[in-house]
Amino acid sequence: MKLPQVNEVRKPAKTLAGVTPITVVVKPRKCDHGTCIYCPGGEKVPQSYTDKSPAVMRALMLDYDPYEQVRVRLKAFRLMNHPTDKIELIILGGTFLQYPKKYREWFIKRVYEALNNKESKDLEEAKKINETVRHRCVALCIENRPDNCSEEEIRDMLNYGTTRVELGVQMPDNDLYKKTNRGHTVKEVIEASEKLREAGFKLGYHIMPGLPYSNREKDFILFKEIFDNPSYRPDQLKIYPCQVIQDSPLEKMYKRINFIPYNEKETQEILEEMTLMIPEYCRTMRIMREIPPERLVSGITRIDIRREIEASLRKKKEKVHEIRMRELGFSSQFAKDIDMNITLNVLEYEASHGKEFFLQFTNKDNILFGLLRLRFPYKPFIKSLKNAVIVRELHVYGKSLNIGEKGEKGQHTGIGKQLMIEAEKIARKNGYKKIAVISGVGVREYYKKLGYRLDEDGIYMIKEL
Repeated sequence: MKLPQVNEVRKPAKTLAGVTPITVVVKPRKCDHGTCIYCPGGEKVPQSYTDKSPAVMRALMLDYDPYEQVRVRLKAFRLMNHPTDKIELIILGGTFLQYPKKYREWFIKRVYEALNNKESKDLEEAKKINETVRHRCVALCIENRPDNCSEEEIRDMLNYGTTRVELGVQMPDNDLYKKTNRGHTVKEVIEASEKLREAGFKLGYHIMPGLPYSNREKDFILFKEIFDNPSYRPDQLKIYPCQVIQDSPLEKMYKRINFIPYNEKETQEILEEMTLMIPEYCRTMRIMREIPPERLVSGITRIDIRREIEASLRKKKEKVHEIRMRELGFSSQFAKDIDMNITLNVLEYEASHGKEFFLQFTNKDNILFGLLRLRFPYKPFIKSLKNAVIVRELHVYGKSLNIGEKGEKGQHTGIGKQLMIEAEKIARKNGYKKIAVISGVGVREYYKKLGYRLDEDGIYMIKEL
């Protein structure tokens, strides 16, 4: 790779959302239920991934060593002149909670040690060190199955410092689940969504339109249901249209069942329409999986179709509500002059029997500068959350800045502090005496400055109101 010039940031979009993402892949392991018919994966790579996916190729080269994967990505971001103070760790691979507990704890510990550049006696010490080092974990995401979200498994994820959980939902329909060998039902999706929210996690869904035995009409009905039904209503989406991939069960049967994936034109039309259905509290994290064309048997080969979808929606002057197309960093690529006068808007909605408040600072063009997700729980099962409201996410947008660096717009301009003040006002107004935050380990120092303390279990940041 040719090194960038002085002050040149290579691939600037990588950190436009305000954090520096580092993906770490776990060693291969088959899912307990078997294999969903659309999943590739062999003995050398995690299930549902291919050996040509960038993150997997890197992990393979490093023998799935978590420490080395983090170290190599940190070095790459520094070489590209990206800030590396605020790191979002993303654990990919299999169903992480199905791995042996000893392996899971070792894996997470090594990830923190790589950020700390220092070994620790145990996971708790590694987390404690990360609170004040240069490369701080401000968010940690785990991919998981809905049937691996028991209260015990959720406590394990909390102990790792997890702040976001992504569930493979595909399309919430029991008939489709059965025919694609998904291994769980809609009931597990609903129960997992509620438990995760009650613990304060940010909730993501992986959605798969175009499944075998579905059709365009059914996909729209089920996608609409995801936001109309308060049992779902995720905070984030990854949308992966179904493709026939080498080494998947679907490769062996797609001709026999007469399965034809959506073509490029159909995919763009469907995803444009779905994008317009997404409410303002939800962010589309990704569209299309990184499956290389040579591994595709049938289906759309383009992994960059998102650019065409967004360009088309802008050209049509469609009003898009989803977060990513509205956020400051992304919008700055297409708007020369951004109005810096912002106002607070609060959206209230029901989700998983609890009450959600979506606080956002936007300007007159609905460009998003910062957001906060506040939840009034339904039946919290964690001691620290009894009689408390919980902040499930605080995020200020704009180009990522290093800790202590002065901001001009977006990050480090006081927006986060103001959002927290507003959340505390809402809590007091509704009679709550305590507010809790599910915080990345590396953000604890920030909340301490706002008057919060770590709870006795070392999980949540707490403040008495």
